[in-house]
Amino acid sequence: MNDTSPPEQQQAQSHQQRMARKKAVVDEKKARAAIERGVIVINTGNGKGKSSSAFGMVVRALGHDLRVGIVQFIKGAFSTGEQRFFSQLAQTDDRISYHVMGEGFTWETQDKARDIAAAERAWQQAKNLLSDAHVHLVVLDELNIALKHRYLDLSMVIADLQQRPPQQHVVITGRAAPAELIAIADTVTDMQVVKHAYQAGIKAQKGIEL
Repeated sequence: MNDTSPPEQQQAQSHQQRMARKKAVVDEKKARAAIERGVIVINTGNGKGKSSSAFGMVVRALGHDLRVGIVQFIKGAFSTGEQRFFSQLAQTDDRISYHVMGEGFTWETQDKARDIAAAERAWQQAKNLLSDAHVHLVVLDELNIALKHRYLDLSMVIADLQQRPPQQHVVITGRAAPAELIAIADTVTDMQVVKHAYQAGIKAQKGIEL
């Protein structure tokens, strides 16, 4: 018998069947993902959005009433929107601990000894957070840059990360994440540039880059 269903009805039935198959696949994956523990998330690559993604996760964690600690390793010579917002929030909300420890981009400071000292101070603050089981999420913003320039010992950083409380999550940002760090991470995103306004001569602006 020929199928005389209208084309719209056939398309609706075909869509429903595809979605039913997809749901079965998704449900099977969800059933297999039964482990609950802290994860290490790395946002790296030359594209925009690494820190922005991390701060989005901070908002998500706070929405679940989780405690969050943030350490910024490189940024610090100029004020960013997230710095102003979270620094103000930390004054009245004990769920968040915010620490701006950098002294600016490396091409601005041009002083390796000073940059190493700043990175070491920042890591000491990071270790305090990584040893506190009451802190659910730790953001180590631009840590990858400090590691790239060898301001910190990579093996020490990895050891401290692996010794953190079992349920604590860590988000690490910055270009050029080292392979050894990627190897111990659970989720890694490599953000790549397709287009960037800066390449067309448009300066960094508040609310977008700053």
